[in-house]
Amino acid sequence: MNAVSPKAVEPFAVQSTAAESESARVTQWLNRFEDALQNGAATTLASIFAPDSHWRDLLAFTWTITPREGPNAIAELIVAKQAATQARGFAIAEGRTPPRRIKRAGIDVIEGIFQYETALGRGFGVVRLLADDSSKAFQLMTNLHELKGHEEKVGKRRPTGEAYSRNFGGTNWKDQRIASQAYTDRDPTVLVVGGGQAGISIAATLGHLGVDTLVIDKQPRAGDCWRSRYHSLALHNPTEYNHLPYMPFPPSWPVYLPKDMVADWFEAYTWAMELNFWAGTELVHGAYDASAGRWNAVVRNASDGTERTVHPKHLIFANGLVGSPYLPELPGLNEFTGDVMHTSAFTNGANWRGKKVLVLGTGTSGHDVAQDLHANGADTTLIQRGSTMVLSINPSAKLSYGVFEGVPLDDGDLFVLTNTLPVAKRNFQIMTARMVEFDRKTIDGLIARGFQWNDGDDHMGHNMLIRTRYGGYYLDGGCSDLIIKGEIGLMQYDQIERFAPGGALLKDGSIKPADLIVLATGFVSQQTMVAKMLGEAIAEKVGPVWGIGPDGEMNNMWKRTPQKGLWFVGGSFTNCRIYSRVVALQIKAMEEGLLANRSYNDK
Repeated sequence: MNAVSPKAVEPFAVQSTAAESESARVTQWLNRFEDALQNGAATTLASIFAPDSHWRDLLAFTWTITPREGPNAIAELIVAKQAATQARGFAIAEGRTPPRRIKRAGIDVIEGIFQYETALGRGFGVVRLLADDSSKAFQLMTNLHELKGHEEKVGKRRPTGEAYSRNFGGTNWKDQRIASQAYTDRDPTVLVVGGGQAGISIAATLGHLGVDTLVIDKQPRAGDCWRSRYHSLALHNPTEYNHLPYMPFPPSWPVYLPKDMVADWFEAYTWAMELNFWAGTELVHGAYDASAGRWNAVVRNASDGTERTVHPKHLIFANGLVGSPYLPELPGLNEFTGDVMHTSAFTNGANWRGKKVLVLGTGTSGHDVAQDLHANGADTTLIQRGSTMVLSINPSAKLSYGVFEGVPLDDGDLFVLTNTLPVAKRNFQIMTARMVEFDRKTIDGLIARGFQWNDGDDHMGHNMLIRTRYGGYYLDGGCSDLIIKGEIGLMQYDQIERFAPGGALLKDGSIKPADLIVLATGFVSQQTMVAKMLGEAIAEKVGPVWGIGPDGEMNNMWKRTPQKGLWFVGGSFTNCRIYSRVVALQIKAMEEGLLANRSYNDK
């Protein structure tokens, strides 16, 4: 598309239909944007952004994840990067959701998906124009989708299959897969630690870009990260939004998947995506060799204890956003004569029928375990240590996926990428207020029982708690009603003086008897796990993993970190699907010499 001067376009002419008008307005704004961009006119560019405006770039201009707020800051950075980026050809994206009027963050906007290209790749973006002044953009998102000459090997670019026998001396596909996974003749370019949704999503995406990737997981089978969890566990978010890259769940599967269905799907996915996957293998230690530009990573086979050192250029931690179970030192707990276990070790409550159980912690795992114990006939009491947000799975939690309503999943993924932190906060506050309305009866019932309830930091609900703490909330799968009815007991931790041989010694001198204490106390931070595996120096150099950083983005997630060759991926199924491409494109660009292989600090 040729750039069009603002003078060459009749300003925002009224079209015959609303859809035509919205498309015309988006087209006119894109023309003005490109004209200013090609001319290096920062002042002109700033003039087409609203005073309250936000830009989020994912690799296209900045080769990392970069937010900016305000017209001048946005325009200055875009213009500064344009000489290297050479972005052009901005136009409404073909075959995507057409421009439409919609409300975002409480603001009426015209939202459009556009396409464009750069010197190195092609991208998609989202622009949201003010509905009452469509010459101004409220939001802009630019996302690199693919690298020219290095596109994914899918669809029409898929391999023919003829190369198998030609390149491997006539051996069949199975033989070649066995040989590929053995790594007897080479080292992987990328080593992924963790075979959950994060690990297999990034491995599949890298594989389709031709980057040699090995996944290791300490569990005996692919999928055991879910298979080994407590018996009653099911996903709390809808299946239609949880698809992994390239291979969606069957459309007949339940809305909320049982954990064993997820586990078996992961195992099938590793086969179908031809992932090199070493089960029963853990990372023991890693050290970066700066002179060689690679890691010396020692991995151990759990079955026989043998160790091997591999030398990947890139090391990706995909082992969850938290580390090992956190076991707090609680007064008197070592004197308790019953059983103590962390929720990570809990399978089901069948063995505790007729027994008395205390569950310490009121996050999602604590509630789920308490409900499972109650269902199996255990006399169960939850101990609350701090205020917790509780919301219904349906309808409240489903509000978080409203951006996907009425659009294909790929388009919804672009909308997810669009919000910077200031806009996300507004959305969360609006969303949380609606959740409170939906769940008022349950909330009031819990409070009446003595439950300490909150609606999140600054009224932003569980969506912000996920980003800051990855905990502190419960998506209600039925336990709240049991608490309200008194079928599951509730007490506050500050009622306890200390634990005693027979249970919890209360401050009034009585004993709350127990046969089992379950610690729903969370996990240590990922930074702690980094220190364990890579050493304190690297952990200190990298800093926090997850949580909101100074720029409003997640600390060290999905982008280059202060440690060269070290990456972190994780989060929800949606996060893993969306951001696997962001990480894979950075690594592919480095391997092809298009982006210097260096740390974020050296960019």
